[in-house]
Amino acid sequence: MTQATTMRIGVLGLHHDHVWGNLDELNALRPGSIVAAVDPHSSLREKVQSLYGCKVYEDYEELLNREQLTAVYIFAGNRSGAELAVTALNRGLHVLIEKPMAADLSGAVAMNEAATANGRLLMVNWPFAWWPQLQTALHLAKQGDIGRLWQVKYRAAHQGPRELGCSDFFCEWLFDENQNGAGALMDYCCYGAVMADVLLGTPESVQGMQGNLCKRELPVEDNALLMMRYPHAMATSEASWTQVGKLSSYTTTIYGTEGTLVVEPRQGGRLFKATEELQEGIELPVNPSPTELQSASAHFLWAIESGGDLFSLCDPVHGRNAQAILEAGIQATRERREVDVLKS
Repeated sequence: MTQATTMRIGVLGLHHDHVWGNLDELNALRPGSIVAAVDPHSSLREKVQSLYGCKVYEDYEELLNREQLTAVYIFAGNRSGAELAVTALNRGLHVLIEKPMAADLSGAVAMNEAATANGRLLMVNWPFAWWPQLQTALHLAKQGDIGRLWQVKYRAAHQGPRELGCSDFFCEWLFDENQNGAGALMDYCCYGAVMADVLLGTPESVQGMQGNLCKRELPVEDNALLMMRYPHAMATSEASWTQVGKLSSYTTTIYGTEGTLVVEPRQGGRLFKATEELQEGIELPVNPSPTELQSASAHFLWAIESGGDLFSLCDPVHGRNAQAILEAGIQATRERREVDVLKS
């Protein structure tokens, strides 16, 4: 495809709250490219139509049957979203889906197989992928700037989906173990799992803990911790829906034999490096991201039109491996033992 190609994008599901920011970015990049959206909730259909002037449908199959599309954005629950992705890929459509791509490993495997069989792009959007300081840290770590990596640590935490202002539509499936795949573990340990896979590869085994530490009324866990074992390294991924304040939230730490990198979260966050000579650490310069790495929509459109490789965090193979880590972690927390990771 060339830059002149008309992009026609459908939106499958509007009940994942991340959808609105991503559609705003897409609409700013390609006004009019959002041609249709579908969701079972009438208020969400009304909202998307008022914002972008697109057609709306109540039934997923009806949209796919009636509209000529280039690609789809999928913002549904983890389980239904994975099923929709397979359907779209089998219809020859490119797919952007929100993390963690599925509710379980089998869903992630089916999506990768459908993408390969149909020669279509499958991209997993991880919101932290578009932080320039994290992009820089991953580049430095993978090129050996801090020596051999021996630990990766990530913590994702806030006071809870409802406290954060998440919609009832979002919370309905977040708190549903079948649709989400778990609770806080699936929602937030997924970040550390994909980070570990990108930097260290797929671990040999996983240990974990989960529990309702504060919100006992929830039907799923509100806190979780996964520990990943490698032959000469380790990684940890923490998740909390009960943390008061933002201290320590969304911070990445990468440890190497010759240095340590600490990545502050969010746009505008800083990057620090400590070495043997600079024990207290220094702030490293972070350049603005190139255009194709500034947002999920920018990267997705660029990848479709250029045929370029996806950014590592968004590669569906890493997404599939993260799902394998999560699945082993869920089993480990339930059985209170170390569980081997199923590898492809």
